[in-house]
Amino acid sequence: MSNERAEQIRREILDRVADYYTEAFGQPKEFVPGESRLSYAGRVFDASEITSLVDASLDFWLTYGRFSKQFEDKFAKFVGVPYAYLVNSGSSASLLAFSVLTADSLGDRRIDRGDEVITVAAGFPTTISPILQYGAVPVFVDVTLETANIDVSYLEEALSPRSKAVMLAHTLGNPFDLDAVRSFCDKHGLWLIEDNCDALGSTYKGALTGTFGDLATCSFYPPHHMTMGEGGAVCSSDAKLAKIALSMRDWGRDCVCPSGVDNVCGRRFSQDFGTLPHGYDHKYVYSHFGYNLKATEMQAAIGVAQLDKLDSFTDARRRNWAILREGLKGTDDVLVLPVATEGSDPSWFGFLMSVRDGAGVSRDEIVAKLEASGIQTRMLFAGNMVRQPCFDELRASGSGYRAVGDMTATDKIMADGFWVGVYPGFTDEMLQYMIENIRSACGMRSTA
Repeated sequence: MSNERAEQIRREILDRVADYYTEAFGQPKEFVPGESRLSYAGRVFDASEITSLVDASLDFWLTYGRFSKQFEDKFAKFVGVPYAYLVNSGSSASLLAFSVLTADSLGDRRIDRGDEVITVAAGFPTTISPILQYGAVPVFVDVTLETANIDVSYLEEALSPRSKAVMLAHTLGNPFDLDAVRSFCDKHGLWLIEDNCDALGSTYKGALTGTFGDLATCSFYPPHHMTMGEGGAVCSSDAKLAKIALSMRDWGRDCVCPSGVDNVCGRRFSQDFGTLPHGYDHKYVYSHFGYNLKATEMQAAIGVAQLDKLDSFTDARRRNWAILREGLKGTDDVLVLPVATEGSDPSWFGFLMSVRDGAGVSRDEIVAKLEASGIQTRMLFAGNMVRQPCFDELRASGSGYRAVGDMTATDKIMADGFWVGVYPGFTDEMLQYMIENIRSACGMRSTA
């Protein structure tokens, strides 16, 4: 078959894929109050994602290729950093970012076993897992109730001679106090890893989150701000850290040739490395202990299409959050409502509420009523990570982590906090239904 004929068939296939989208997904499902399920998040897509996915599959270049490179370039430009590397999940992004800071080439600043990393317990486990897996010590700091982000007044108390880094997530899209945390890190020579997985599109004093840390991570899991199904990214403005990240993502190799490409440096068989034989194939020289954390071309192809919609997704999230916040005015005797960090404009991932002490109704009662009404709820991830079963052995031994203060707000959110979604798939009717049911569950009348 000629190349011209193959391209003609490809165009016909992609045209038919677009037709398929129209027939299979083009008509929105009717919302029936009390019957339709309002999930906290979901995929928002059109024909462009499916055609891009099929386009990539027709190449049958299954690993890193043209779509992966296109996505990395577009994503780096969007975030405003020179380096962005695609990985297979947000969890892998966190693992990779932390791994970078353990590299020997960082000298005295490398994170070694027994070194401490300041973080919070009110969050998701994969922000903590790499710290423990590398033998470092997480130091848990309490959060503020209204933002669910780190209480920066505890930072100096958390510091010790073994402190090497701060690793924090922007909770549910709400940026943590970046001025205070960045200043603290600069003052004490600490690395900052921004877990931006729940906050893509958020800004702090006009700059996008993901640009303040030495390294930042993103996730493209379906509930997040954009999706590839699975996928993530590590971003940096530091050329040295970015070079280490690329090496560790790609098995730890020294060579920077992409898959299917050889001898970019022109010295593939003429260099000396360690005690290897002279001229050992540079494709198989490893300067770090690494992994294979690359995403597939098909994932990247979806991401390229999703990235074009990210600004509109962000606008919708902000709008939906604002509608909920306005509609829940007057519930303050029952609920602690969320507040944006001063100076920030969050791209919200969810709408977090905590039931006040003595409110006359419990979190579990409210959640049960909402779930029975078809409104999906979520806890704030692990609640207090230290209370999770995976910490049983560490807790019993009294070693392996430190906690600063008594974690009052963290435990309060764990016991009494819950959140609902604000994702772009919600309509005004859906949001009003959520407002009415939350108010009813709190024992209050509708605003309608």
